[in-house]
Formats: sequence, structure tokens, C-alpha cells
Amino acid sequence: MEEIGSVPQWVFNIAGHQMVLNKETLIMTWIVMAFWVLFALLATKTTKLVPNPLQSAAELLVGTWDDLVKDSLDLSDRRYFPFICTIFLLFWISDMLGVIPFLSEPTKDINTTLSLGVMGFIVAHYSGIKFKGFKRYLKDYCEPIFFMMPLNIIGELAKVISISFRLFGNMMGGSIIILVVSYLIYSLVLPPVLYAFFGLFIGTIQAFVFTMLTLVYISVQIK
Repeated sequence: MEEIGSVPQWVFNIAGHQMVLNKETLIMTWIVMAFWVLFALLATKTTKLVPNPLQSAAELLVGTWDDLVKDSLDLSDRRYFPFICTIFLLFWISDMLGVIPFLSEPTKDINTTLSLGVMGFIVAHYSGIKFKGFKRYLKDYCEPIFFMMPLNIIGELAKVISISFRLFGNMMGGSIIILVVSYLIYSLVLPPVLYAFFGLFIGTIQAFVFTMLTLVYISVQIK
């Protein structure tokens, strides 16, 4: 059971400062990025009016998220589509990576989910200032009365913690359950089913929820 809590790391000393990188998280994230780069190259290699399966899958993914972004933000341009779609694609395959033997989910690392949560927070509030103007942006924190401002600020900060820890907790919790059950029954029957359940079903739902919440936070700020 020593796997629980064990985090392989790379440690570097740069200009007298120690830099620690989570090795497994970085490698798994690179694998996810390589998968999508390869998928994009193959799907767009020979585009046709009657698409092949890869082109159809790519068009389905792009079209679905393009429609969701348009409906949520009600903007004439597509400035937020690449960001939103990328979050979903990254987390979707990251959550399912644990189904493959000897691989693990980058989303089991809180650094992964929290960094994307913070990025979504920054994009949302930058958009709020850009669309509303700084004066109206600050005024919204004073609604319905001025004394609510501290609570409104705490509520905004809590959104980052909420979406980040939800995804991290689900993926880490699933891995712990699978590991414990594997030790109890020696990886005979149930663990493969659990891997499929947490990776394919729960992983897809959590990636979708994280992405949609980020989209909603942006929508709230710009309207």
C-alpha cells in the first residue's frame, strides 16, 4: 500500500533554489498532449466532404463545444472556444489515462487541477474587467449592499477551490479505492471494472463538469 501518498519527483537546484517537479504528473501530461497532437494531425491529414471516422470525431468534439460556448456566452466571435475546448480535452483524456496499464491520471495531482482552476479564475475576472469596465466590475462585489463585499470576494475565491478539489478528490479517491480493492482480491476481477468505471464514466463526467463550471464563471463575469 506504499503507493498511496508516494509522489515520484525530479529535484533541481537552480541558482541556489530548489525546484521540485512531480515526475509522474509531467510525463502523463506529456502523453496526453502527444495523443491530442497525433489525433489532430491524423484527423486533418485528408479532410473530405464525407469524413472518415477520425474527422467525424474531431468535428463532433469541436462542433459540440463551439455550440456550448456560443450558447453560454452569447458572443459573435469565438475567442473563448479554444480555451474551453482545450480544458475539456486535456482533462477528459487525463481522467481516462488510468484505464491503460502502467499509466496514471495527471488529475490525481492537485497541482494539475488547481493550476487550471486558477487559470480559469484569471480568465473569468480579466474578462469581467474588459467587458464591464473596472468601475462596474468592482460595483458588482458590493451587491446587494456594500457590506456584502468581503463575502462576495470569498465566494469568488471559493469557486477555484471548489472546482479544483472536486476533480482532484474524485480521481484520487477512485485510485485509492481501486488500489485497496486490488490488494484485497489480488487484482482478479473487480479492479478492471473499477478502472473502467472511474476512468471512462466518472472521468468523463468530471471533465465535463469542470469545463462547464469554468464556462459558467466566465459567462457570469461578462454579463
